[in-house]
Amino acid sequence: MRSPFSFQGFGRGLYYRNEDFSLNLWRFETDMKKLLIIVAFVAVLGCRGGNEGWIGSEKELIMDGRGKMRVTLVTDEEDLAVLRKPSSEIPSGLVGGTVYRRLAGRMVETVTAEEGVGIAGPQVGVSRRVVAVQRFDKEGEPFEVYPNIRIVATRGEKEAGPEGCLSVPDRRGDVLRWRDIDIAYTSPATLSDTLETVTGFTAVIFQHECDHLDGVIFTDRI
Repeated sequence: MRSPFSFQGFGRGLYYRNEDFSLNLWRFETDMKKLLIIVAFVAVLGCRGGNEGWIGSEKELIMDGRGKMRVTLVTDEEDLAVLRKPSSEIPSGLVGGTVYRRLAGRMVETVTAEEGVGIAGPQVGVSRRVVAVQRFDKEGEPFEVYPNIRIVATRGEKEAGPEGCLSVPDRRGDVLRWRDIDIAYTSPATLSDTLETVTGFTAVIFQHECDHLDGVIFTDRI
């Protein structure tokens, strides 16, 4: 994949005359931030593990039926064990396959039926790094599904905001979240690794759902 950033002239200008120092220092700091984002992205790709193919119980759960799936709840002991288990990745060769497409479609149907704005694999009983998120930052505010997603960079200060969860009935609370993040995921269209910047409330949703993939529930952060 071609890098989305250009390093032409990286670090230039530290030797310019004094009146240009502030401008060129800003350029240097900007280039350094871009480099750090790329390093984090590459590190994520290089450290991937636990990407086994679909197991029988996953296939059975995903393929046995259509439409809305059962949402796991913290009030159920077996469900809680699933919610606390870190998720593994989906091999890129399986993204776009029949099982993945069925899972993606059913996750969207589930979150819309529950009137939510996001849902993660463990919330439908599948311990895989996949989330469905409503993109309030896009025209039409569509739901989109992101396999093998990770947050690779954050910017600014965290801000408090109210949150709830489909897996935690009748509970809400304020959680500190970043409003400017970079996400990395496997593009279902190209099967290539993709880097994207997300801001605002949609960034908050991504953080909430990615927490689920690491066995973290929003109440842990209250």
